Amino acid sequence: MQETTVKVEGMNCEKCARKVEGALEAIGAEGHANLEEHTVNVKYDSSKLGLSDIKASIEAKGYRIAL
Repeated sequence: MQETTVKVEGMNCEKCARKVEGALEAIGAEGHANLEEHTVNVKYDSSKLGLSDIKASIEAKGYRIAL
């Protein structure tokens, strides 16, 4: 398992955090949001997913990320 932390712009509430975590779960990754820091710690199988997949899944929900 690979692990990375990404900054998520626009994630300001619990509902936002659940949306982001759900988007990651839908692609087979595990995410844990930190609202205070506006980040998500992501664990994923790098043989199946890449950072571009993670970025695309979060941005599809209307948020911007910085890798």
